[in-house]
Amino acid sequence: MATLTRTGFIGTANRGSFIEAFKTRRSQNRVYRETLRELSQLTDRDLADLNISRHRIPDIARDAAYGS
Repeated sequence: MATLTRTGFIGTANRGSFIEAFKTRRSQNRVYRETLRELSQLTDRDLADLNISRHRIPDIARDAAYGS
């Protein structure tokens, strides 16, 4: 049995890799959101001690989640 998607059919052979890719992206997104939240909660002084400017937080979270 195949599943219909917006772009066409996903055969049974590809379904496993599709699910694994979905799980990976979901996990990466979770790491991104958690890193973004945690760094955003730090004070400006704490960020300065870490040598991080506030405008770099999204970039740092993206690197943590998806690699550089």
